[in-house]
Amino acid sequence: MASYMEKVRQSSELSRRGFVKASAAATAALAVGGLAGCAPNKVEPAKEDKAPDVRNVTDGTWVTAACWHNCGGRCLNKALVKDGVVIRQKTDDTHEDSPDYPQQRACVRGRAQRNHVLSSDRLKYPMKRKSWQPGGGENSHGDMRGKDEWERITWDEAYTYIADEIKRIKDAHGNRAFFADGGPVSKFLSLYGGYIGHWGTTSRGAWTYTPDVVGIAPQPNEGINDRLDMRNSEVVVMFGTNPAWSSAGNPAYHLLQMKKAGAKFVAVDPFYNDSYALVDAEWIPCRPSTDMALFLGIANAMLELDGEKGLIDWDYLNAHTVGFDADHMPEGEDPAGNFKDYVLGTHDGTPKSPEWASKICGVSPENIRYLAELVGKDNKAAILMAWASARTHNADCLPQLVMTLGAMGGHFGKSGHSRSFSGGTYLIGAGSNGLPSIKNPLAATESINDTEMWNAIVDGKYTYAGGSTKKVPGEPREVDIKLIYHDSMNAKLQTTDGQAKGIEAHRKVDLVVTHSLFMTTNAAYSDFVLPIESYWEKEGGFLQGNREALIYHSKVIDRMYECLSDEEIASEIGKRLGLNSEEVFPFGVKQQLFNQFAGAYIVDEAGEKQPLVTITEDDIKEWECEGEPQEGVLGMKELIEQGMYQIPRSPDDGYTYIAYEKFVQDPEANPLKTASGKQEIYCAPLRDAINGIGYSKIEAIPTYVPPQEG
Repeated sequence: MASYMEKVRQSSELSRRGFVKASAAATAALAVGGLAGCAPNKVEPAKEDKAPDVRNVTDGTWVTAACWHNCGGRCLNKALVKDGVVIRQKTDDTHEDSPDYPQQRACVRGRAQRNHVLSSDRLKYPMKRKSWQPGGGENSHGDMRGKDEWERITWDEAYTYIADEIKRIKDAHGNRAFFADGGPVSKFLSLYGGYIGHWGTTSRGAWTYTPDVVGIAPQPNEGINDRLDMRNSEVVVMFGTNPAWSSAGNPAYHLLQMKKAGAKFVAVDPFYNDSYALVDAEWIPCRPSTDMALFLGIANAMLELDGEKGLIDWDYLNAHTVGFDADHMPEGEDPAGNFKDYVLGTHDGTPKSPEWASKICGVSPENIRYLAELVGKDNKAAILMAWASARTHNADCLPQLVMTLGAMGGHFGKSGHSRSFSGGTYLIGAGSNGLPSIKNPLAATESINDTEMWNAIVDGKYTYAGGSTKKVPGEPREVDIKLIYHDSMNAKLQTTDGQAKGIEAHRKVDLVVTHSLFMTTNAAYSDFVLPIESYWEKEGGFLQGNREALIYHSKVIDRMYECLSDEEIASEIGKRLGLNSEEVFPFGVKQQLFNQFAGAYIVDEAGEKQPLVTITEDDIKEWECEGEPQEGVLGMKELIEQGMYQIPRSPDDGYTYIAYEKFVQDPEANPLKTASGKQEIYCAPLRDAINGIGYSKIEAIPTYVPPQEG
């Protein structure tokens, strides 16, 4: 089979000069002989002076092309492919665009995906760090990671080196010496006796674990109102949000619909950004990482102004929360520990007044009182807050405090009142690929939190706290990591806190392996870098989407260079460890994709799930897969050809979602999954969990913790 670069050269319609003008693939073609990350690539100027303008090329096949940037948008990208060559891209044109039924339009990053996939910087073949030698210790020359030269090796050499070192490390140090990211190779390490993994988040911060303990829906889409209902909001207060950059699909478009419907926008942020400009938001500057102080000042101002302006929904607080005041504390807890008295300074002598908050956050007392009025109970207010502010130290109680402000204004369970961007449970989704779950034998007893991951490897000790699903009192443990394995395009070193310490950790161990498309930071500090295929090269394709649309991502081009899939690499290493690859991958990628189609669902307006895809006996025979016929909304071929199925929406449809509606209407009959069944402004379980782990110290109510105490 001709390689992608050969197809570019052989294209009958495009001269080499024309393709250079039209596609980044030419750059990749001219650089194919270079070592990524070693030396600059030279591109010789083409001799032809005339070439066809490929912008006018219309023949070829449009296929749906994946965009895997981590923005959460999951928009529709299509690539025009002719003779195996990508000519250009476009976005959603499957239906007419409208605010109710918006096209899933790609952002500029998604539309430039071709430049990403076909970049000359792609890793092209397996490489080994030159001074690294097997055996561990001084043989590794770990101090040269990030400085050393690279040498090209064969896949067989790479597999043998890596598998032999894994065997040696296990024999000498045991499975607790393995540290891995949880990708396909990790599954084989699980079969091989296990490995130490990690838990935490580099995205949602405290929004990951705090919400379900205090009484906010743990899934972000379940805790906020439907996008069509958001147009009923009268006031939108945005704290540190910029979806035009961070989630550049439709979220900013939905904000624009709220603006057109008459909502007033106010932005509280250290910077005035594109999203605020889009909706002509009034800007209130504040200092970074001071949200806790600001929100406490707003709460104080709401109490101060309530007698005059009636800002607080006392009925909501009394019926749906615990711990706001001394009369509504959980049984057995000291009444003096309530939130209201803390904010007023009743016992500590420090009222958390707007003046107090202003000295910390930089927002004037007048503006803090202004914000308090905006989020008062008589306004249909949407409080929109991004995750970044919860990624700072001492932010464990931030979601709890945001919930408290929302409860004070009664902004739960009602139309026009919301707490974040468009939400509701998914109305459409893909099925599972059907692969078995491989249990890591060490998962129940060993797991390092991301905040101390690199320190643990460097210092040889960490705090065991039960992992991501079950928190236990923190227990100091010793650890001696010898292997760091990054697969599935993982980017831990450049996205996790403490990069300098992370580099030190990578230089300490005996072996570091990275799978990647590019010479990322992980790869640069590795001993072996293994080139993997992009999702455009993935055999068969896969299904992925958002709340209202499911997209079929096709295979766009043939695999480039010597790139392989994570699964293939993992299987080959597993075989050399004496493991049976069929235990992890009992069937191929075609069956995995078929399973996704077979399990794809759509929710009707009555809230019932039904199959999305019609599968016939002929489909099963054609695909040569295991499965049963079923009736759905559209056929497999139709979905593949269209590339997407999106649910049409209208304001009067049955899909409108009001978060917490049942709980608000009858909290006794519809309790939350908290200790009290209510929203816990005083939450002893959160306090005990955080303090027991030992990373930081908090109170049961959200309080301000000065930075020096973090």
